[in-house]
Amino acid sequence: GAAVHILALQQQLAASDQYTVNSTAVQNRLQASELGLADATAVLQRVHDLAVQANSGTLNAGDLRNINAEINSQIDSLSQIANRQDPSGEYLYAGLATATKPFARAASGMQYLGDAGTRSVQVSATQRIVDGQSGVDVFMRVPAGNGTFTATANSANTGTGTIDGGTLTDPTAWVADNYTLKMTTLNTYQILDGSGTQIATGTYTAGNAIQFRGASVVLSGAPAIGDQFQISRSGTQDVFTTLDKLSSALTSAPTTPAQRAQFATQMGSLLTQLGQSIDHLQNVRADVGAKLSAIDAASNTRADQKLQLSSALSDLSDVDYAQAVSKMNQQLLGLQAAQQSYAKISQLSLFNYL
Repeated sequence: GAAVHILALQQQLAASDQYTVNSTAVQNRLQASELGLADATAVLQRVHDLAVQANSGTLNAGDLRNINAEINSQIDSLSQIANRQDPSGEYLYAGLATATKPFARAASGMQYLGDAGTRSVQVSATQRIVDGQSGVDVFMRVPAGNGTFTATANSANTGTGTIDGGTLTDPTAWVADNYTLKMTTLNTYQILDGSGTQIATGTYTAGNAIQFRGASVVLSGAPAIGDQFQISRSGTQDVFTTLDKLSSALTSAPTTPAQRAQFATQMGSLLTQLGQSIDHLQNVRADVGAKLSAIDAASNTRADQKLQLSSALSDLSDVDYAQAVSKMNQQLLGLQAAQQSYAKISQLSLFNYL
């Protein structure tokens, strides 16, 4: 009866208290993660500004060295952010390997030592929330190029042609492959697919869009006969590789027109990739914000439910208490009657029956 209901309500209240503890821990961790993502985004935005400045075409080798010095300082800052810990001392971006420092610099570049797992925590009877992100999802898997393809210049080019990052104008026409745009004369080009088959030709006019299979790229400058440009399907590129490539580009000190064209194409590609990295971090941060909103909503619902449970428990306890008093009074009256009867009987003698 009521005792069973009381026990069930007490268990629900205890579960609610545990959900509150869980929610607080998840909230603290996600808030620390959101701050880290905001700081990482600020670092990349500063690097992007520096890269735009470096790509202006007006700076000398000394200016580029100074910019590169600040970019290397920003890389160090990003490394520290990627290795941040939450208030309990667990690494924020290590996946399930929360006791492992996730990012370490090696000769080949930045290495990720965490895993790709995520941990979900119960914050209500029907809801679990992931309490963070792995470093793989945050820093290592950024879509390359424009998200569909990357456009780069062949390092052996001798002309001054540059290519932009390109755009996807018709997703339904795009066929993922690794294409080559090759200059056949000074004013004509051909496009080859990954097998070397020609799929398009055209007349080159500097600054005009070249379109094929739903893709559009803009070639500028004066490419030489035989110069090639690659339009390759996008993969992913980690943030640190992008920054390392940028730092390397700034040490190239281009002097010839062909070298300056190569530098401009490379910087344009890196600027596109930096933009992708910034967008990626903002998307991850938006996901964290959605989780924090979900925690707030669950906390508000839990508070309302706890109030209802406590009220129901109080009502049941009051009813049981009244019933217990009534039953005790009935038993007391019975006991008193029995005692009175016994007193009377004990006073009787044989003469009372004669």
